[in-house]
Amino acid sequence: MKSLKLSAMKNLLALVILIFVVLMRCGGSSMPKAGDAYVRNACRVTRYRSLCIQLLAPYSSYAKNNPRRWAEVGVIVTMGEAKNVSKFLHTLKVHVHFRRRQRNALSDCIECLQETLDNLYESLGELKHLEARTFELQMENVETYMSAALTDEDTCLDGFDGRKGKRVKMLQNKLVKVSHITSIALALVTELASHHIREEP
Repeated sequence: MKSLKLSAMKNLLALVILIFVVLMRCGGSSMPKAGDAYVRNACRVTRYRSLCIQLLAPYSSYAKNNPRRWAEVGVIVTMGEAKNVSKFLHTLKVHVHFRRRQRNALSDCIECLQETLDNLYESLGELKHLEARTFELQMENVETYMSAALTDEDTCLDGFDGRKGKRVKMLQNKLVKVSHITSIALALVTELASHHIREEP
């Protein structure tokens, strides 16, 4: 029963994400100068500012100076990137011949990416249902989920450490990018948590 509820929640969130991304992409092409300032201000707390601005700029008119919206956007963008990498991994496993150790590393990586996606879904679910009385606990949960997602990605990347080959290098680059994007999302989540604390009387 729990797995059915989780599956239903994932399907609903997937639909929300799809609609959200389409709407934001359509409206983001004519982003005003104010929007540029919004995204730069939001990305100031992240480690990879240039990447953050590049990826999140289309959502600036939606998020503006709202740290909760920026946290949600960060998680949603991360989910999209993680899904793309996961599909790439599955394609490699089906269509490309690897040596046994690399194939095992690939299988482990696919599992890690699925755990990453599960943690991202949990994070977004919490962010969509924040309440004042449980805010701190919910944000602790989100930070835990996001940190776990980052750890899973690092574990996946470690499995290919020292491996050579064009496809392996391409895979490593994709994993590094999704790890950086997850780091950006985690920073935005942490900013949301600290912003709430600063606003308390």
